[in-house]
Parts: sequence; structure tokens; C-alpha cells
Amino acid sequence: MPVAIKVLKIYTDESAYFGDHKVFEVVATRARAAQVAGATVVKALLGFGHTPHEHRRHVLNDDQSVVIEILDEESKLRAFVASLSDLEHLGPMTLQEIEVLHWPAARAPEAAEPHGEA
Repeated sequence: MPVAIKVLKIYTDESAYFGDHKVFEVVATRARAAQVAGATVVKALLGFGHTPHEHRRHVLNDDQSVVIEILDEESKLRAFVASLSDLEHLGPMTLQEIEVLHWPAARAPEAAEPHGEA
């Protein structure tokens, strides 16, 4: 990929809500709508932040830390961060330089295989 790509990491927790939707789902939906190059939501086994409260999986509820990783050009990622200003319960957001070793070519939507077929 000829353009410099960066990774935006957004930290939150699974129990954070924006209205009726989980915050990480709202961020992922907005990222898709913003047509960023890619996004992944990752659950952490254990996490803590500005408070001593540990976020971990419990038997009766899930309060795990969540990291949302979004890839794209820096200007697009900065604009995306600005679009999240109405969301509460977002933790730190970091922007890091990365070296892309492989960037697969985009497939046309009609060429994509249906789920479950190989």
C-alpha cells in the first residue's frame, strides 16, 4: 500500500453503553460508515485504567476491557476521532505508526463468498 497507514486504538469496556447499544458496537458501526480501511474489536482477559477497578470476565456478567483497533491514513483517523465526541465511556485513544507488511487487494462485494462456503 503506497500510503502511510496508522493504527488508532480506542480503549473502553464491554459494559459501556451509548443508549441501547454497547459503545464498542457503536464505534465499529461508525467506523464502517466512515469507510475506514479496517477495524477490529478485541476483548482483553484483564485490564485496569485510571481506577484500580479490574475489568475481567465474571460468571454472571461481562465487564472485560475492550480495545478497538482501526487502520487508515492519519487524516482520516483524526477526523473519525472527532466524530466520536458525543460518546461517553471511551478511554484513552492512541494513534501509532505501523509498518504494513501485507495489504490484501480489496475484493468486490459481489465476488465475496457467502458465509459458510469455502
